[in-house]
Amino acid sequence: MEDADVIVIGGGAAGLMCAIVAGRRGRRVLVLEGSNRIGKKILMSGGGRCNFTNLYAEPARFISANPHFCISALSRYTQWDFIALVERHGIAYHEKTLGQLFCDTSSKEILAMLSSECETAGVKILTHCSDVSVSSDGPYSVSCSRGRYTCDSLVIATGGLSIPKMGASDFGYRLARQYGLRVLDTSPGLVPFTLSGPLHELCERLSGVSCRATVSASGMPFTEDMLFTHRGLSGPVMLQASSYWRPGEDIMIDVLPGIDAADLLIHAKRDRPKSLLRAVLAEQLPKALVLELQEIHWPAQKDLPLASVTDEHLRQVAANLQRWIVRPAATEGYRTAEVTLGGIDTDELSSKTMESKRQPGLYFIGEVVDVTGHLGGYNFQWAWSSGHAAGQVV
Repeated sequence: MEDADVIVIGGGAAGLMCAIVAGRRGRRVLVLEGSNRIGKKILMSGGGRCNFTNLYAEPARFISANPHFCISALSRYTQWDFIALVERHGIAYHEKTLGQLFCDTSSKEILAMLSSECETAGVKILTHCSDVSVSSDGPYSVSCSRGRYTCDSLVIATGGLSIPKMGASDFGYRLARQYGLRVLDTSPGLVPFTLSGPLHELCERLSGVSCRATVSASGMPFTEDMLFTHRGLSGPVMLQASSYWRPGEDIMIDVLPGIDAADLLIHAKRDRPKSLLRAVLAEQLPKALVLELQEIHWPAQKDLPLASVTDEHLRQVAANLQRWIVRPAATEGYRTAEVTLGGIDTDELSSKTMESKRQPGLYFIGEVVDVTGHLGGYNFQWAWSSGHAAGQVV
């Protein structure tokens, strides 16, 4: 049996940040990682370039049953703090869009930075730690395939259920219930939609076509790129909407965001009366999409010049394009979801330290907690901030 001051179960973004901060304070820290290497999600994120934070990280960009919970951690370790760490390590980065920061070369640089910080802080890391179990109420006894260890502070940073092939598991939720903590229902977040029937056939025909769109789910609008796939609808805007969507609900799509489509079409009728409706719209949208939409929304007028189409009908076409109602069949689920919604009820935790209110010395950080960010580096920022909060006190 080996003693440590702090054991962190999970060698991802949150777990490594917590270990680094605790190690800097002179704590003896042991990180137990179930897979063959730490930071797998870091390596795969952002297409291999790691969208490590967002310039606009703020509490309003996070989803939780208690939207105020994340404020403390996010305000005490901000995106600027993590950016300063990245810059100290000489990692070149750039803003891609909407405040999203990516490495110029590879996400391996972020993992190398965290590994270096762990080494400097004296953190010990063990991989291939399977069959983990925890017993006693403190000091905690942690058993796994690599041995048995004890600690005064136990940090759970095991993530959620998203992307099972990366080693996702429900360990964190099971351990929380073991100690009497409430766990809220979980569901896939930041995940593509699947469609059925004629809409599915439409998406199959348009697979690979993309356009900018505003998509609203449960009244929450997002404007980014939309992608048609052979299964349904994807792209950043659909991933964002998926975190607010509930099964059985509709989503509303505007394929001409920022444009008054009715005004556009009526002016085109006045200025170019011989033009076809599809020709005018093809200047704003992919031609393949326009051809499909005309079969849905204006099949009788598809070969008529604009001069022969009434203003009333043009307004109806515009409304169909800017308020296109779609009911998804489902999402692609945890298999491709980037995050897990729900998790450890924040009412069970201290917002300042991430410690369980009912179980001293037990901490939960990162994705396992009921705090989920929007797409674009927000979930990494929650990992850094929550990990830092716990690392300061364990």
